[in-house]
Amino acid sequence: MSALSQNDLDYIRELIQRHSAIVLDQDKTYLIETRLDPLARQLGLASLQDLMTALRTNLSHDFQHRVVEAITTHETSFFRDAHPFETLKKVILPELIAKRPPGQRLTIWCAACSSGQEPYSVAILVREHFPALAGSRLRIIATDLSDAILARAREGLYSQIEVNRGLPATLLAKYFTQQGLKWRIKSEIRRMVEFQQGNLATVWPSLPQMDLIFIRNVLIYFGVDTKKAILAKVRGVLKSDGYLFLGSSETTLSLDAAFEPVPIGKTLCYQLRPAKIPSH
Repeated sequence: MSALSQNDLDYIRELIQRHSAIVLDQDKTYLIETRLDPLARQLGLASLQDLMTALRTNLSHDFQHRVVEAITTHETSFFRDAHPFETLKKVILPELIAKRPPGQRLTIWCAACSSGQEPYSVAILVREHFPALAGSRLRIIATDLSDAILARAREGLYSQIEVNRGLPATLLAKYFTQQGLKWRIKSEIRRMVEFQQGNLATVWPSLPQMDLIFIRNVLIYFGVDTKKAILAKVRGVLKSDGYLFLGSSETTLSLDAAFEPVPIGKTLCYQLRPAKIPSH
C-alpha cells in the first residue's frame, strides 16, 4: 500500500509539472516515494506524510524546489548505452573534424546532464582518441534543472557503484584518483566541461550553435506539446550538419518533421533535413 494518498500524489504531480513541465504517469508512485523518502529524512521529518504536511503549509519556492529536484534528477551512468559513444568515436567526430576548417572549435551540448557522467564520458573519449581537440578546439556545455546536482557534477566525485557502471577499469585508473571510498575525476577532464543551470521546458540560456546535442532519456518525461517545443528550440541551436542524440526509446517522428533519422551502425541519431529551395 502506498505511503502517500492519491490526493498527495496528485499534488506532487501538479507541482512537478508546474515547475519542470515533466509529466509523471500514474505508475510513477514508487519513483515519487523512493525519491522523497531520503529528502524527508534529510529534513528531519519522521514520515512522507510529515513531508506532505510541510509541503502544503510551507509554500516557499526553495522548499518546493528541493522537492522537485529530488524527484526529477534522472538516472545516468558513464558511457551509457555504449553504442552512441562508439559512433561518436568511429564516425561522427572524424567526420566533423574533417569538415571543419583547421582550428575551428567543435561545440557539444549535453542537456539534462544530471551528475555529469555523460559530459565527462564525452570529454574522456575526446582526450583518449582525439587529443588535438581536447584543448581550445572543443567546448562541452552541460546543463541541468537542478542546482544541487550541478554542484555534484562540478565536484566530479563518484561512488564505487557509480564508476563500476559503464566505466572500463583502464579509464578509471587513467582519469580518476581514489579519495577514500570514492573516486574523483581528474581536473584535466573536469576543466573540459562547462556546467550551467538550464530548464529544457522554459527559456533556454544563451547557447552557441552546436555540432552535437545530447538530449538522451529526457523527452520521455514530457508531454507531447513540451516535446515539440523542445525540438523546435533544438532546431535553432543545431548546426545544419550537426547531430542530435536522443535516448534509445525516444524519437522525433510525429513530433518534428524537420529532423530525419540517421542510422549509423547500431546508433540512431538525427540531423536536420536540408532546407528546401523554393522553386520559381
